Amino acid sequence: MIHATLHQLKVFETAARHGSFTKAAEELSITQPTVSSQVKQLSQSVGLPLFEQIGKQLYLTEAGKALLTTCQSVFEELDNFEMTVADFKGTRQGRLRLAVVTTAKYFIPRILGAFCEQYPGIDISLQVTNHEQMVQRMLNNEDDLYILSQPPADLDLTSQVFLENPLVVVARTDHPLAHSRNIPITCLNDELFIMREVGSGTRDAVQELFDHHQVKVKVRLELGSNEAIKDAIAGGLGMSVLSKHTLITEAAMTHELTILDVQHFPIKRCWYVSHLTGKQLSVIAQVFLEYLMNTRDPVVRSDRIPVYQ
Repeated sequence: MIHATLHQLKVFETAARHGSFTKAAEELSITQPTVSSQVKQLSQSVGLPLFEQIGKQLYLTEAGKALLTTCQSVFEELDNFEMTVADFKGTRQGRLRLAVVTTAKYFIPRILGAFCEQYPGIDISLQVTNHEQMVQRMLNNEDDLYILSQPPADLDLTSQVFLENPLVVVARTDHPLAHSRNIPITCLNDELFIMREVGSGTRDAVQELFDHHQVKVKVRLELGSNEAIKDAIAGGLGMSVLSKHTLITEAAMTHELTILDVQHFPIKRCWYVSHLTGKQLSVIAQVFLEYLMNTRDPVVRSDRIPVYQ
């Protein structure tokens, strides 16, 4: 490996990430033969093949997998070093790699916008994904920080609560219960409901509450998108339980949705910011973590989200 260059390692890492020499060439703005040549020279330095091709598909060999892990660590440390040097110079610049679950997309851009105004030299890589894909990203150590409402218990994570995430009952404004107060939860019996998909944290929390109070609703639809659920409610297909933060963007609507005042709601949940335990956070990640823990954005705080009645 003494003859391997950083450029060869970068070419290899890009090809491994895409599983394609062609896509690696496109990302790096070089030719596909150049990618092949650099990977070949690197393989010779290692003394073992790094890829194997079966049909049209490219696969990493065991040596390739080990080298990819090493490359990711090397490039992460170099990024951290650049950010540390910038910090020594009294500036804040570098890249923040952030992954959030889909519901967080309703408020995270507001936080990031204010953060970037304060630190204009920072670039953001934001991945919006579902819970299952986020767990995979954690296993692959792909990001600096993760924002989610239910940190997986089987991973070694360091997690902190930074925001409340209340779950509320949402219905159309012309629903018979829309103008009632302190509605007994048993009034939800036999109501038509639109539920999140099986396995979602929101659905699990709702089902636990309903089971505890022996409430049985009629599940008319199962949807994996908050937007689709809100459209279904507006279309008169039933009511649902959603994070209150999904209603932040409803100010422009014509008051089609309302939050029902049902006993035992809202279900109290929280938003967490997590990172792998033992991970050395970059200067930028530490700055954003501190900023996130101290955010006081009134638009983001759930108690300022309007109730449409």
